[in-house]
Amino acid sequence: MKTQSTSLFEALRALYPESSKNTLRSWIKWGRILVNGKVVEAPSTLISEKDTIILKAKPKSLDLELEVLYEDRDIVVINKPKGLLSVATHFDKTNTVHDILKRKFYKKRVYPVHRLDRETSGVLVFAYTDTARDHLKAQFHEHSIGRKYAAVVEGNLEEPQGTWECYLVEDPNYMVHVTKNEGVGKKAITHFEVIGRGKEVTLLTLTLETGRKNQIRAHCKDVLHPIVGDQKYGSSINPISRLALHAYKLNFIHPTQKRMMHFTSDIPLSFLGLVKRG
Repeated sequence: MKTQSTSLFEALRALYPESSKNTLRSWIKWGRILVNGKVVEAPSTLISEKDTIILKAKPKSLDLELEVLYEDRDIVVINKPKGLLSVATHFDKTNTVHDILKRKFYKKRVYPVHRLDRETSGVLVFAYTDTARDHLKAQFHEHSIGRKYAAVVEGNLEEPQGTWECYLVEDPNYMVHVTKNEGVGKKAITHFEVIGRGKEVTLLTLTLETGRKNQIRAHCKDVLHPIVGDQKYGSSINPISRLALHAYKLNFIHPTQKRMMHFTSDIPLSFLGLVKRG
């Protein structure tokens, strides 16, 4: 379909006048909009008369075999693949880890206590009981849970290690931005360390002190080193066809056994390959 020169969002409003603004934003957010055959995730992307816009069909319900790292009567810990939602949204209620766990393990109750972005892979924990859910949520709220990520960012991040601290705010297009106004933003703290360098990229490990939505992605964009493959937050390259962000370590106190649990998921070889090629 052809459109006049305008933003992608306005072009979609003209093409699909019967659809709500939230629906249009969801199509963009979940990668269902192709412009000239490529997924575009920024609503403000300019569209010319020569561009072709295609709406991809909604994915069918998934039936994936999740990698279970640990399970008992209280909790289940899995290694989430990229491209899969953690929990249902207003726009997608079936293609989620939460839904798959309920179907695979025939559990009436599976409680999410945190989440990873759709395109982020790695360690994720769910609770099976009210007690486990409340205990784990309290740990997340108190920032006592250990969470480490690996990310490949664009460019050469010169500082070998450091801390990013700021306030984050989300706009109507679901973008998270750094703000100096603590009255409207939520405090976010991320500690980083460089563990590898490539020709055009830097491999980091990141430790979350807080757990805000899109925290790492927004922090990397703010320091002008967006995560590789993160078009939404300013990345211009995507050599491994994915967002280069992976939750590789999660530590917490078991909600009933009261012992420290440690879970890891290897940093993807595709991340390491980008550094080795440098």
